[in-house]
Amino acid sequence: MKVARHEKIIELIHQYEIDTQEELASRLNEAGFKVTQATVSRDIRALKLTKVAGKDGKSRYAIINNDSGSLGAKYTRVLEDTLLSIDVGQNIIVIKTVSGMAMGVAAALDALHWPEILGCIAGDDTIMCAAKNSDMALGAAEKLRSFVRLNM
Repeated sequence: MKVARHEKIIELIHQYEIDTQEELASRLNEAGFKVTQATVSRDIRALKLTKVAGKDGKSRYAIINNDSGSLGAKYTRVLEDTLLSIDVGQNIIVIKTVSGMAMGVAAALDALHWPEILGCIAGDDTIMCAAKNSDMALGAAEKLRSFVRLNM
């Protein structure tokens, strides 16, 4: 049942611009899957869904699965459309995004597998990335700033 539900979720997010867990749960229930918001939340984590900017500027769920060390078109778009600022404190990189888009930017950064970044935690509009040390944090922040400057 879980595999079938996951397949349906992927189908739904490709078919519709779904922007909330409640909307996804509603569409799944309409399709015959009896789910709660908690189930949908677990499925979103399991499928590694993230929010990206939709055609109308509203955020929507999407699957970003590019495991290379370079930035693909989806990552580029997420960063260009949503990144507001980058600051460093010790070994922590603090990244500000437009509201609701921190998860998408954090997923893009995690998928890059930059060796200097240990991992990222995202809220609504703020991301904290832990680097191995303060020098690596400064280097990663500058690499990200350079990328954004080159592509904007």
